[in-house]
Amino acid sequence: MTDRYAVFGNPIAHSKSPQIHTAFAQQTEQDLSYEALLAPVDAFSESFNEFLQRQGKGANITVPFKQDAYERAESLTPRAQRAGAVNTLWQDEQGVVHGDTTDGVGLVRDLTQNQQLDLKGKRILILGAGGAVRGVIEPILAEQPAQLVIANRTVSKAEQLAELFADFGAISSCGFADLAGQQFDVVVNGTAASLAGDLPPLPDDLLAEGAACYDMMYSKEITVFNQWALDHGAVKAIDGLGMLVEQAAESFNIWRGVQPKTDQVMAQLREALNQS
Repeated sequence: MTDRYAVFGNPIAHSKSPQIHTAFAQQTEQDLSYEALLAPVDAFSESFNEFLQRQGKGANITVPFKQDAYERAESLTPRAQRAGAVNTLWQDEQGVVHGDTTDGVGLVRDLTQNQQLDLKGKRILILGAGGAVRGVIEPILAEQPAQLVIANRTVSKAEQLAELFADFGAISSCGFADLAGQQFDVVVNGTAASLAGDLPPLPDDLLAEGAACYDMMYSKEITVFNQWALDHGAVKAIDGLGMLVEQAAESFNIWRGVQPKTDQVMAQLREALNQS
């Protein structure tokens, strides 16, 4: 019997997840189906429960339901508990619903394996302090950077994250204005601002020599943040397409117990994006 999986979101028509997981299933010879499901913004739990009643095995969760998924899960992995958000759900044979977050693993794998960046001993800056950032802090600190700074427009939100993850490594917080005079080896944009053509106020000398920049967002055209990075001397300006595929691969491995290869899937998505 074909196992059923899905991604929940609102909106959801744009999701690349069905394409990604179908490709993973073909590659690893797994008998499964994967679909995109639109859930009402105020009825995620009801939609997910109906999915389970119709033999659903597991699901990915995207905006705006990661907090709802966190609350729906009956068992959480330590990294999901710390992040306060879930993007991967599955039900075990006893009927228990488990929750995990794979976003951070996806980002770090893209940086370290696909982009060949060594994060150990590096000065790393993350812009933003929202849900997208919460899930990536612990995996980044596990790479033992010299420092990790969270900068946000609302400083109190950055401070809360720094306090929450302080036991994992050298992490601090600041406002965008406080970045003057500081330099970083890796800068990650965790805000959605660049897709809207906006950018946090960043000093011109923010990037150290040989710095790499990473935008969690992706689009057909270069994002505003990555264009800023190239204009200010970054040797690499990477978008979030690799993170999307790598976090999906981690979810797939959790569900199926097999780790799919990601390079060909990424290449296919990039080609399709360029042709769209």
